[in-house]
Amino acid sequence: MANHVNATTDTTPNDLSAEMKTFYDMALIDEAGPMLVHDQFGQKRPIPKNGGKTIEFRKFDSLPKALVPLTEGVTPDGQRLSVSSVTATVSQYGDYVTQSDVLELTALDNTILEATKLLGRQAGLTLDTITRNALIAGTNVTYCPKLSGAAETPVTSRAGLDSTAKLTVDVIGQVVAKLRAQNAPLINGDYVAVIHPYVAYDLMRDPEWIDAHKYAQPDELYSGELGKIGGVRFVGTTEAKVVRGADLASNSRTLAVNGAITGNTQKTITFDGGSVAEHALKGRYIVVDGKTYKVADNTASVITVESDTNLPAIADNTVIYPEGNATGGAVFCTLIMGQGAYGVTEVEGGGLETIVKQKGSAGTADPLDQRSSVGWKAMKTAELLIPQYLVRVESCSPRFSASAAEN
Repeated sequence: MANHVNATTDTTPNDLSAEMKTFYDMALIDEAGPMLVHDQFGQKRPIPKNGGKTIEFRKFDSLPKALVPLTEGVTPDGQRLSVSSVTATVSQYGDYVTQSDVLELTALDNTILEATKLLGRQAGLTLDTITRNALIAGTNVTYCPKLSGAAETPVTSRAGLDSTAKLTVDVIGQVVAKLRAQNAPLINGDYVAVIHPYVAYDLMRDPEWIDAHKYAQPDELYSGELGKIGGVRFVGTTEAKVVRGADLASNSRTLAVNGAITGNTQKTITFDGGSVAEHALKGRYIVVDGKTYKVADNTASVITVESDTNLPAIADNTVIYPEGNATGGAVFCTLIMGQGAYGVTEVEGGGLETIVKQKGSAGTADPLDQRSSVGWKAMKTAELLIPQYLVRVESCSPRFSASAAEN
């Protein structure tokens, strides 16, 4: 899981003291920390040394109601705590930058420090994405309805969304009701959501929106906190999941059905409208007539879909869109959660490490002491623990769905 990037300068001293190693460690962690938006609200477990690759998250089951009246002078049987566990396997991730000695004597910047900062940001984004991807895999989903004036049209799938399907206060209220019905615990008095700035743009224009600085001091705010509405505090990040498939053809975003499908007879779609290499669409998702299909394989003119049943009737010239909403636009995923919904490994305490290699430390691999490097590695996992405590809300944006890129 490692790559490397070549740089051209190096100011690494020949002897790196323990104090300097600690300094670079903290510089990397400080840079990584603000990027870990999705990690903020999970149960945190340290990476155990010599403890194998499996980490355990524990959860306590609720106690039943005690509806039987006590008998005077008689001690009841009481209850036993019921503890269940969820185990997850940690994986290692990392990257590094190699620096040469060519400009060492004339370099004006401390390049190892600058590299450490860049790597810290990279590490933070990488580890945050691992957590995000675990959370969006949950199946507790609410799709925002399509809006036309005061009229609403319910939506039951991602492919049914269009640019009018905005996140609204009413939808937030429905999700809050859903979480309360599951007895999802609050986080410091509210539920919490992770939201993309494009979705927050519409929500923040609602008169019920309260900016974060109006209800909390700076040291009481979550990283990235924007404000609250409907009993939910919103944390903004560009790393909130955006779903928008790449163009289907080298010269066209969409394709078209070439020849009507009568229905219930085949799992293949003959298409035209763009140049597509053989196997180029394999494993991708397409939207056809408001339904999403996974592509099993393709030739230059035929797509075979993965499906338990044959395709329904589809008219000739029906547009085939890449994954996203009904017309291939971006879909935004907002995660609204209660306390204890998921668990993550901690960054500090072994979860994230800085590795600095001085010139000459590679021995015979660097016989002229020409290269030094700085890098990071981390052990990481994230796991949904109580899926009903987290709701993924999928919506679109009338201003940004047509142009937003997948992340």
